[in-house]
This record gives sequence, C-alpha cells and structure tokens, in this order.
Amino acid sequence: MMEAAVHAFLLALGLILPLGVQNVFIFNQGASQPSLRKALPAVITAGVCDTLLIFLAVGGVSLLMLRWSWLTDILYGAGCLFLLYMAWSIWRSGQSQAGAPSPLRASRQVAFAASVSLLNPHAILDTVGVIGTSSLQYEGGDRWVFTLTAALVSWCWFAGLAAAGRGVGRIDPAGGISRNLNRVSALVIFGLAIYMAVTLLR
Repeated sequence: MMEAAVHAFLLALGLILPLGVQNVFIFNQGASQPSLRKALPAVITAGVCDTLLIFLAVGGVSLLMLRWSWLTDILYGAGCLFLLYMAWSIWRSGQSQAGAPSPLRASRQVAFAASVSLLNPHAILDTVGVIGTSSLQYEGGDRWVFTLTAALVSWCWFAGLAAAGRGVGRIDPAGGISRNLNRVSALVIFGLAIYMAVTLLR
C-alpha cells in the first residue's frame, strides 16, 4: 500500500505542478479575495472536479480511451481550441489589469473553476491517460490507496495555492505579481496548445 501511495503522490504532483488555467485561477482568487475563506468556493470546486475525474479514470474510462483512439483525437482537437482561447483570455487579462485581479462572487468562482477543470481536455487526458492507466497495475486495497492519495494531492495543492495567492495579495496589493504570472501562464498554455495541435496532426 505504501508503494501505491508514494506512486500516486509523485504522479499527481507531477501532473498538477505545471502552470495552467486551473492553477492561475485558484492563485488569483486567493490573491484577490479579502480572506482565504472567500476563495474556498474555487478551491472546493476544483478539488471536487479533480476527484471526480480521478475516480472516473481509475474506474475504467482510461480503458475506453485506449480502445477507441478516435476519442483521444477529438479531445486533442477540442483541447487545442480551448487552450488557445484560454491563453488569449489570460494574456488579455494580464495586459488590461490596472490593479489587482477583481474578486469573483462564490457562484462565479464555482462556474469558472468547474469549466477550467472539466472542459479542459488536456487535463482530462492527463488524468485518464496517466493516472487511469497507472492505476491498472494495482488491485483491491492498493488501488483504493492509489486513488485516494491522488485525489488528496489535488485538494492539498489547491488549498496551498490559494493560501500562497493570499500571501502575495497582502504584499502586492497593486497586483503586479498576478499580472506577470498571467502573462507567463498564457505563454505556457499557448505552447501547450501548439504541442497538442502538432500531436494531433501526426
């Protein structure tokens, strides 16, 4: 069981660490909200969505993806368009902000966090293709440990990210750090979209 837990921890952490739409959104909500508690709707929604994707992947969706390769092609095509749009939106946000990012109401936090979690085909492919297929080597209790550990990593990461954003918001009320992070993230996401397009064309 320890092997499954360590494997899931390293795998989930490696997938969630890179800059992405989801991470930038959670960080910005932590930075812009007046308190960490106000950013909890975004954190909880992202955690629930990631947990759902992980359970679906471990539950067998990864086998469908391996069996029907055309599903992967559709997700790659949709993912490329989605990431290009998000890169443009984040870049424009970073260029146009005159101050700190505006805090969102709880309902908008939930809606946006759900969209960048569940409508991001690249995140789905990562979860299904990597976590789902990696879970196939475990059975019984070991698979449960693997699944729960991967989900726990997501929850801890999003909570820590929002807390880091809150800390940055206190020392940088003008929002300069958040704007620069948005620009860097937009470039990374644009590069990822191009990579997905090249992979699809191959």
